[in-house]
Amino acid sequence: MSGHVTRPDEVAARAKLAALMQEHRDLDAAIDALWAAGGSDQLTLSRLKKRKLQLKDEITEINNSLLPDIIA
Repeated sequence: MSGHVTRPDEVAARAKLAALMQEHRDLDAAIDALWAAGGSDQLTLSRLKKRKLQLKDEITEINNSLLPDIIA
């Protein structure tokens, strides 16, 4: 998504944003739980962290498309 979005697109983008943010929180909890349990499965931890970073990038991209460009 690039540029400012229209009203129907904005509703869809906000719904997707909410879903991505929930998944991001869920991954954060899963990473914390796995780490607290000893964190011995480094491959799983690495995959979860990578997915969490991908989600963060998607969240940032959607947020940027929803916010108007402001030239300072």
